[in-house]
Amino acid sequence: MSFIHDNFMLQSETAQRLYHDFSKDMPIFDYHCHLSPQQIAEDHKFKNVTELWLGGDHYKWRAMRAMGIDEEKITGNASDEEKFEAWAYACENAVGNPLFHWSALELKRYFHIDELLTSKNWKEIYDKCNQVIEEENLTARKLIKNSNVTFVCTTDNPTDDLAWHKQIAEDDSFDVKVAPGFRPDEAFAVQDAAKFTNFLGKMREVTGRKMDNFADLLAGLEERIQYFADCGSNISDHGLSTIHYVEASDEEIEAIFQKAANSEAVSHDEYTKFQTKLLVELGKIYHAKDFVMQLHFGAIRNNNRRIFAKIGPDAGVDSIQDQPNVSYALNNLMGAMDENNQLPKFIMYPLDPTYFDLAGTAAANFQMNSEGIKSKVQLGSGWWFNDTKYGMLKQLKALSEAGLLMNFVGMLTDSRSFISYTRHEYFRRILCDFIGDLVERGEIPDDDALLEKLIKNISYDNAVEYFNFNK
Repeated sequence: MSFIHDNFMLQSETAQRLYHDFSKDMPIFDYHCHLSPQQIAEDHKFKNVTELWLGGDHYKWRAMRAMGIDEEKITGNASDEEKFEAWAYACENAVGNPLFHWSALELKRYFHIDELLTSKNWKEIYDKCNQVIEEENLTARKLIKNSNVTFVCTTDNPTDDLAWHKQIAEDDSFDVKVAPGFRPDEAFAVQDAAKFTNFLGKMREVTGRKMDNFADLLAGLEERIQYFADCGSNISDHGLSTIHYVEASDEEIEAIFQKAANSEAVSHDEYTKFQTKLLVELGKIYHAKDFVMQLHFGAIRNNNRRIFAKIGPDAGVDSIQDQPNVSYALNNLMGAMDENNQLPKFIMYPLDPTYFDLAGTAAANFQMNSEGIKSKVQLGSGWWFNDTKYGMLKQLKALSEAGLLMNFVGMLTDSRSFISYTRHEYFRRILCDFIGDLVERGEIPDDDALLEKLIKNISYDNAVEYFNFNK
C-alpha cells in the first residue's frame, strides 16, 4: 500500500466516513495566501518542478539548512537540478516534520507519484514531475482549478494599483474569484524610518494627500480600503510581531507621527501607543465598510543576520516571539472597537500556541451582534509553525472548549506555492480524525445530520458565509 492512501491519517472507521462522505470533495476557500496575482493574471507556466515546488518556500529551505546543505543549493545560483537533488536529500530525512507529509501529498496529488522522494530516485522524480508539468500544462490557473479552489485572497500593499486583480476580474475564461487583501503593515513601521517615510511617499502618490499628519494617514488608508473594496475585496490582514494596548491623547499620537515622518527615533513606548491607535481606528473603518479584520501576531523575524544580509526577508529565519500582557492587549483592542459597536469581523492568529486558550476566551467576550453573524470573532486556524498536525489539533481543541467549533471558518494556506492546497486536505483529514475519535468515544453523537453539518461547515461553508462570498 502506498504511503498516501485513501485513509491516510484517518485512524477510525468514523473518521474515514466523515472525510470521504462529507469533506474530501468540498471546494477550497483560500481567504489568506501570498500567491502572485501577476502569475495568476498571466497564467504563468512553470519552467520546471524546482521553480514550482522550491521557489520561495522557506519551510523547505529551513529543512535543507538543517541537513548542512550549502546555501548555494538553496537560494543561490546552483542549477535547478542541483537544488532539487539537495531538497530530495533533506526530504528523505524530514520524517516527523510536516514537510514529509506535505511533500508526499503534493507528489501524489499533482504529479501522480506514489514513491517517497529520496537521494536515490530524485532524478527520476524530477524528470517525471517536469513531464507532468509539460503534458498537463500545469500553469498557475490550471493548478488552482485542479485544486477545486473557488476563491483566492492575496496579500497586497495599500499602495498597490491592483492592476493584476482587475485583469483577472475582467477575464471571463477564469471563474475563480481572486480578491486583493489589504495589508497595511508599513503604516505601523514608525520605528523603521526608511520604511515608514517610503510608505508615506507612496501614499502621497496614490491618494494625492500631503501625508503631513496622522489624520492624513488615516484618511488616506480609508481611501485605499475603499479602493480595495471597489476591486472586490472585503478582507484585511495585519502581521505584527507583538500586540499592545496603550492609550494616548491625539496630541501624543500626532507627535509620534511627526517624529517618524521626520526620520527621528521612536521609542518602544511610543510605538505601542501608535500601534494601539492605528489598529483601533482601522478596525472602525473596516466595520463601516464590512471588511474582515485579520490579525497575525507573534513572529520575530529575520533572526539570522548573515542570511538576512545575503537574501533579505522571508528567507526562513523567523521564529515564535514571546511577550507579556497578550490577553490584556487583545481584550482591550477589541473592547475599544466594540465600545461603540464598531468592532468588525475579527480573526486572530497567535503564532505562539500557548496563547490559543487565551485568545479563544478573549474572542468569546465580543461575539454580541445584531446582524446574526455566527462567531463574529474567531480564533483562526493553526498558522505558520502551527499548520502542523499537533498545532492544528491544539487550535481545534482550544476553539472547541472556548467557543463554537461548529462556526469555525477553517483552514487557510498562507503560502506562496500553487501546490500548497494539499494543506487543506491535510487539515481536513486531521479534523475528521479528531471528530471521529470523539464520536468513537461517545463524546459526540453518531448522528449523520449533525456530523455532516459540522464537517462541511468547517471545510468550506462557514468561510463562504463569513466572508460574504455569495453577495
